[in-house]
Amino acid sequence: MEEKSTLRIGKKAFLTSVGILLILVIIAGILTVVVPSGKFQRTTTDGREVIVKDSYRRIEKPYYPVYRWITAPIEVLWGPDSVTVIGIILVLLLIGASFVILEETGIIEFLMNNIVEKYGDNKYKLLNILILFFMFFGATLGIFDELIALVPIVVTLSHYMGWDSLVGLGASALAAGFGFTAAVFNPFTIAIAQEIAELPLFSGIGFRAVIFVMVYLILSRFILNYAKKIEKNPELSLVYEEDRFIKERIEKGREHSKGEVNLKYTEDDKVKSNKAMKVLSVFLILICLLVVAGFFLPELSSYSLLIVAFLFFVGAFVSGTVRVKGTNMEGKLLKFAVKGFKSIAPAILLIMLAMSIKYIVTEGGIMDTILNYSCIKIQGLNSYLAVFFIYMLVFFLDFFISSGSAKAFLVMPIIVPLADLTGITRQLVVQAYCFGDGFSNMLFPTNASLMIALGFTVVGYPKWFKWTWKLQLLMLILTVVALFIGLKINYGPF
Repeated sequence: MEEKSTLRIGKKAFLTSVGILLILVIIAGILTVVVPSGKFQRTTTDGREVIVKDSYRRIEKPYYPVYRWITAPIEVLWGPDSVTVIGIILVLLLIGASFVILEETGIIEFLMNNIVEKYGDNKYKLLNILILFFMFFGATLGIFDELIALVPIVVTLSHYMGWDSLVGLGASALAAGFGFTAAVFNPFTIAIAQEIAELPLFSGIGFRAVIFVMVYLILSRFILNYAKKIEKNPELSLVYEEDRFIKERIEKGREHSKGEVNLKYTEDDKVKSNKAMKVLSVFLILICLLVVAGFFLPELSSYSLLIVAFLFFVGAFVSGTVRVKGTNMEGKLLKFAVKGFKSIAPAILLIMLAMSIKYIVTEGGIMDTILNYSCIKIQGLNSYLAVFFIYMLVFFLDFFISSGSAKAFLVMPIIVPLADLTGITRQLVVQAYCFGDGFSNMLFPTNASLMIALGFTVVGYPKWFKWTWKLQLLMLILTVVALFIGLKINYGPF
């Protein structure tokens, strides 16, 4: 029997996540019934759609029958966000296929063994470097989704180092998400929000740099403490049972399906593995160049995630071909790719369910009503309550709209004038928006990037929430304090 790939979704984790998302779909549907429908007028400025302040009006509730709550996960494939949804599905399939090709051809094992041999005595230092790497790119270039392609590799490395899937997810996906939030130069949140608020580009960097350092220290300590705890007692891992198959496979060594070939012992295999790694490295460098180019070419950034996934797939295929050349595994790379498609396929349903929640609320005509009600509440509050309310408003909207730039164009044109009336600096409003948009990306099951990352592992959403909720609460307290300090020091320039 063909041995399963380590890239797989646990059945229990999958069913639990589906159950949670279905409940959220029903709640979204109920909201479309009980919340009045309304709409803001929108205008296009510099090619971007923005809301016209004070233009909200009630509208007749659109006909949105109950059966469409159930069909919404399918309807998203041709709805307003269809390009995004289909793109995410393609990314999932490409990365899943890439990882299985690298795994089946022995490249992953070769890479992991080399890293363990080189850094085995300094693995905690390596862990801190990984966290900083992912946070840095999120905070400076606004790279979050693109880094998800590396999650399976970091999770696998975590197992080789004696940790679990959660440590790998924390050092990659969680670090990237928190870096995106503790932004220093993030062009997708800081730059857009400051542009709408008419602030100097990337002004207020000193305050944000301090926040970045504090978030990094807290996150690295959290992950490091957990890693050390499960090293002493592996059964304390929240995913001990789910990870057992992967750990057993690593411990007994890699045996290819049907005992056809063992690629890891001969000198010739080492030469081929080194060549394969060099080929893969070229493609990884190309990916890095693409990501950096996206920082300067906004039109490229819209497609960067899909291009990254495609380049990763091509790199995996070419390096895999180099690795198995001259063996009886030649010609099987497409078979491995299909195996990868099958391994990751269940995650597609999770993505469609997650994306359908925003679709239901939008089709039901209540998104603008929620936004208008919240903005009315901000008026009349004192400065401290107002900045906290702005934070919570963006935090709440992130449940439905995960895109940071989309929320900026939706919320900032309305909030900025209200902030002026409540004595809050525009710079602080931008900071509150970034906090509200960011940390929840790694908390809400409606965020596609989070569900993609979990889809590459055996970790279900309930286990993820159990592992991160205390950290998220700590970050909430830290960021609220930071906003209050910013209010006290009149964080500006204005």
